[in-house]
Amino acid sequence: MKNFLTLIGIIILALTMTNAQNRKQTSAGHGLQLSWMDTSVNPAVDFFDYANGNWIKNNPIPPSESYWGIFYVLQEDNYKSLRIVMEADAKKKSASGSNVQKVGDFYFSGMDTAAINKLGSEPLQKEFDRINSIKNLNDLNNVIALFQTYGVSPLFNFFAMPDQMNSSEIATYLYQGGIAMPDRDYYLKTDSASAKIREEYLEHIANMFMLLGDDAAKAKEEAAVVMNIETNLAKSSMTPVEQRDPYAVYHKYSIKSADSLTPAIKWNKFLNDVGVKNIKDIIVSQPEFFKEVNSLLQNESIDNWKTYLRWCLINTFAPYLSNNFVDEHFHFFGTILTGAKELKPRWKRILQDADGAIGEILGQEFVRMHFPPEAKKRNLEMVDNLIKVFGERIEKLDWMSKETKEKAIHKLHKILKKVGYPDKWRNYDGLEINRGAYVDNIIRSNIFNFDYMIAKIGKPVDKTLWEMTPQTVNAYYDPSLNEIVFPAGILQPPFFDMNADDAVNYGETGATIGHEMTHGFDDQGRQYDADGNLKNWWTKDDEKKFKERADKMVQQFNDYVVLDSLHVNGELTLGENIADLGGLIIAYEAFKMTKEGQSDKKIDGFTPDQRFFIAYAQSWAGHERNEALKKQILTNPHSPDKLRTNAPLSNMPEFYKAFDIKPGDQMYRPDNLRVKIW
Repeated sequence: MKNFLTLIGIIILALTMTNAQNRKQTSAGHGLQLSWMDTSVNPAVDFFDYANGNWIKNNPIPPSESYWGIFYVLQEDNYKSLRIVMEADAKKKSASGSNVQKVGDFYFSGMDTAAINKLGSEPLQKEFDRINSIKNLNDLNNVIALFQTYGVSPLFNFFAMPDQMNSSEIATYLYQGGIAMPDRDYYLKTDSASAKIREEYLEHIANMFMLLGDDAAKAKEEAAVVMNIETNLAKSSMTPVEQRDPYAVYHKYSIKSADSLTPAIKWNKFLNDVGVKNIKDIIVSQPEFFKEVNSLLQNESIDNWKTYLRWCLINTFAPYLSNNFVDEHFHFFGTILTGAKELKPRWKRILQDADGAIGEILGQEFVRMHFPPEAKKRNLEMVDNLIKVFGERIEKLDWMSKETKEKAIHKLHKILKKVGYPDKWRNYDGLEINRGAYVDNIIRSNIFNFDYMIAKIGKPVDKTLWEMTPQTVNAYYDPSLNEIVFPAGILQPPFFDMNADDAVNYGETGATIGHEMTHGFDDQGRQYDADGNLKNWWTKDDEKKFKERADKMVQQFNDYVVLDSLHVNGELTLGENIADLGGLIIAYEAFKMTKEGQSDKKIDGFTPDQRFFIAYAQSWAGHERNEALKKQILTNPHSPDKLRTNAPLSNMPEFYKAFDIKPGDQMYRPDNLRVKIW
C-alpha cells in the first residue's frame, strides 16, 4: 500500500452502469477464490503458494507488464469502465470547458497516433529553443524554474505539503532529484550487472539525442555529459534507508540562509518564477545534496547544462511523442530496468495519463457506478471495529508505559477516516484541454496541477483533499494529517465484496485498513503526534523497547533471500513490514468480534479462521519478473508479495492453530524469534 511520503493516480453511459454488487463476484458467492489454491502444497511449508499457486500458474505476466497481480487485475477492470467513458466522450460535441469536453479531447488527442507521429518532437521545439538561448547562470536558473512548473524537475524536486513540524500549514520543500534512473545505487554500484545497466543507459541517452537530430558522435559525447552530472547528483543523494528518518530530511532555512547554502541560486527569484510569493522559509530536505547542486552550477559549462536540460525535457515527455521516442524510452525504462516485453496498449497508457491529469473528473462517475452508499457504510463499520480492537491491544501491551499508551490511544482516535471518495470534488475550471498535440495537453495539465499545489502554500491545510483518485487500486496513511484513505477503486471484488462472508472481507479489506492504521505507529509514523506534527511523544524507555522489537523484524527480513544472493533490505522495508503484521493481527481480532468469527461453521470445507488467513494470502496474489524484483529490492519500501503473506503469518500463533503448524515447519517461528509489536 502507499505509505504517503513522510517527507515529503467518468462519465459512464447509462447502458454500461453497474454497481459494486453486480461486478464480478467470487466463488460460491462467499468470497474465497477456491480455484486459485494449489492444495498439493503443504500450507505449513509455503502458505502463499498454497493459497495462490494455481492463480500464479494460470496468470502469466503479460508481455506489457513487469509485475502481475490481483491489484493489477482489478485496475484493469476499473480501466475498462473508464475506457468506455472516454471513448464515448471523445465522440461527443460538448460545451468548451465542460468536464465531458476535457475528458473527450484528452482521450482523442492521446489516441490520434497519426497526428502524434507526424509531429515527432516538434511540439517541444520552442522549449529546445529556450534552452539553446541560455547564455549565463541567470538564464539557466530561469529555465530550471520554468521546467519545474512543467513537471520536468531538473536537478532537484520542488513541492508543497504540510510542514512536518507545523502540520496545520502548507510549506515549501526542496528535495533531492535530477537523476533519471530509479535510485543512486544504479549509478554507484560496482557489480557487473549494474555496470551493464549503465552501459545500456548511456546508449539510451545517445539514442534519444540522435532522435532529436544529433549525429552519433555528438550524441555519445552528450550522453557522457548527462551521465557525469547525474552521477555527481547520485553520489550526494541520501540512500532510501537514510530518507526514512523524518528528522534527517527536515531542515528549515530562511530564504537568506538558503541563498548562502546555494549561492548559485537566488531562491526569492526562483520562488517568484514558479509563482510562490511572500514566504520566509523553505525546507531543504538534504542540505548536502544542494551543496553539490551549487557546486555543479558553478563549475559545469553552460553548454553542458544545455545538454542536460535537453535530456531532462525529452526524457520527461518522450512517452507522449511519436512512436520512435515512445519505443526508445520504453526499451530502457520498461525492458532493461523491469523486464517488460512490450508496451501497454495505447488506450491504457492514455487512461493512466488522464488519471494524473484530470483524475477526479473520471472519479466522480466511477464512484456512481461502482461504490454505492451501503459499501461505504460497511467499510466505515470495519474501520471503527479495527480502531476499537487496536485501542484494546494498546491498553494490553506489556512493554509500553501508561503515559505512552494514553498518547497512542489519543492519536489512534484522532485518525481521520476517508473512505471511497472526497466529500468535495476538485474543480478543473481553467484547464485547457483540446484536440491539438497530446504532449501540449500533458504540459498544460502539469502546469495546472503545479499551480494547484503551490496555491496552498502558506495557507491552512485543507483536510478534505485526497492524494489519490477514487478509481485508484491502493490506499495510504498520511502521517502529517494523521489520516487513513481508502479509494473506492480498491474497495471492489475481490478485495471487498458485499456478498462475501466476514472472514474474507476482514482478511482482505480489514487487513488493508489495519495496515494503513498501523502506519501511524510504525518506525516512521510513530514519530508524529495526534495532530500530525513531527514530535516525540514516547518515553525514552518505551522508545527503546519499540526499537528492540522493530530490530527483530529487521533481522527477520534481512534473512530472506529472494533471488540468487539478493536479500530483502529489512531497514528499507521496516515500516511496511510492521504495518503488514499489525494490520493482519488487528483485522483478525476484529473478525473474531463478528458472529461468524465466533462460529465453528465451515464453508467450502474451511473453518472461519482458515478462510480469514486464506483470504489474506489471496489479497497478495502476484508475481514479477527478475528485473523488476531486483529494482524493488533496491528502491521499494514494500517486500515482495510472497513475503508479505508468509512473513507476518509466521509470527501468528492463531495461524499455527488454524493450519496445524508445528515446530520445525517452514511457516513456524520459535517464540524467541517472533516479532511482537502492536
